[in-house]
Amino acid sequence: MDLHDAPPAHPAVHGLAAVAVDCADPSLLAEFYARLFGLPWASDEDGDASVYGDVGPTIDFLQVPEGKAVKNRLHLDIRATDLDAAVEHALTLGATRAPDVYDGDSWVVLRDPEGNEFCLLRPYDGGELQWTPDSTRS
Repeated sequence: MDLHDAPPAHPAVHGLAAVAVDCADPSLLAEFYARLFGLPWASDEDGDASVYGDVGPTIDFLQVPEGKAVKNRLHLDIRATDLDAAVEHALTLGATRAPDVYDGDSWVVLRDPEGNEFCLLRPYDGGELQWTPDSTRS
């Protein structure tokens, strides 16, 4: 993979605030991901819910009337410190395996309780490219 230099940031754009997930039951998914990550979550008066962390974007779960129909075009890649233990933890919380999406040993594809795919990745081994934000950007 070739890592390209970042173009200059526009001063009006600060960063990624949230990842929004359309779903049928926001509280169900917020609780699932909150328990997976060990983070707090809350729901609002409209029934939407969010998972909050100290680092990274908030994950917002928004209720929509239509159900999931095809493989997600966007999914979460979650780094594990122990892949086997992370998979077992996710399965205990209600995830299911998704071997129809990928059935190898580089990572594990699972589905959350509403069928949204997400990946659990092996611990970082230092071999893949990592992007670090420019320290001058605020």
